[in-house]
Amino acid sequence: MMPQLRSLVALLLVATAVAAVVAVAAAGGGFVVTGRIYCDNCRAGFETNISHAIQGATVEMECRHFESQQIHDKAQATTDAGGWYKMEIAGDHQDEICDVRLLKSPEADCAEIEVNRDRCRVPLTGNDGIKQSGVRYANPIAFFRKDPLPNCGELLRAYDLYNETSENS
Repeated sequence: MMPQLRSLVALLLVATAVAAVVAVAAAGGGFVVTGRIYCDNCRAGFETNISHAIQGATVEMECRHFESQQIHDKAQATTDAGGWYKMEIAGDHQDEICDVRLLKSPEADCAEIEVNRDRCRVPLTGNDGIKQSGVRYANPIAFFRKDPLPNCGELLRAYDLYNETSENS
């Protein structure tokens, strides 16, 4: 009976050690960042009911140390038919600023990248009060259509955002 008890104790110790390693790896293992890319057909600066998802757009995530600006991690992804991308980022980036930014649109008529509207900040640390472990959702980001669609003036009037000096007339 004694050898069986020792085997059982040894087995429990090994199982506990493996579980501890898995828990530590999961806690500091990284994040999945997901978000959506769309075409701003009216150059409104937000998604409207005539915006559309862009399939095949390329985005990039960069994590830079907030003081030195040194890049610590980088990843790229391409959007699916619904305009969604997903990328994995290893580790915890508590001392870093991580941004998803637009790189390239496959649609020639909706490929303009507007400075300061081309990125989305995503916190990638387990020390931020977010209970959802491992997954971070980035805000939607848009490529701008070079020339707004003809019905954009009417649409923006419905949003009470249209005026005579608007580029969407």
